[in-house]
Amino acid sequence: MFGPVALVTICWLVFIFYWLISAFSAKQYARRNFTSWGVRVGAIVLILLAYQVPSFRDFLINERFYAVSPVLEWLGVILCACGIGFAIWARFYLGTNWGMPMTLKQDPELVTSGPYHYVRHPIYSGMILAMLGTTLVTIWWVIPFIFFLVYFVYSAKAEEKIMLGEFGDRYADYMKRSKMLVPFVF
Repeated sequence: MFGPVALVTICWLVFIFYWLISAFSAKQYARRNFTSWGVRVGAIVLILLAYQVPSFRDFLINERFYAVSPVLEWLGVILCACGIGFAIWARFYLGTNWGMPMTLKQDPELVTSGPYHYVRHPIYSGMILAMLGTTLVTIWWVIPFIFFLVYFVYSAKAEEKIMLGEFGDRYADYMKRSKMLVPFVF
């Protein structure tokens, strides 16, 4: 019926649709960070440019390299779906407090339940897992995966400084009892 590539594409379309619809219910910004927009646009441009380098493109399109095990492809679909699901669960739990990375909403609330009980940045965790899964299905995702892994770790650390400034000891205590991105690990 649907192959791994189609299923991963459907997962990402669900994610995009949910994100666009839910963005309308978010609180107003108290402080915006336009740098994060520039980083994202720059990332997309760099990724597109990387795919224009003939030797790199030929490497990714090489059938011997691209022949991934069907087991790995289906594992990728599962990881992608779980990652998208985790990110959507986290976005739902944030409710109106959700905002663009490294920004602050008006009258913010510290959310520490649901997926935030397990990690402080579950949207990033979910995205990383979904991108890893997608990379197992479509090797072309390797560059966006690596870039966004670095970007999400950077964003998480930057956001933690903002949260410490906003919530002080409450956030410091939350940091002690939770991991940043990977439950029980990191």
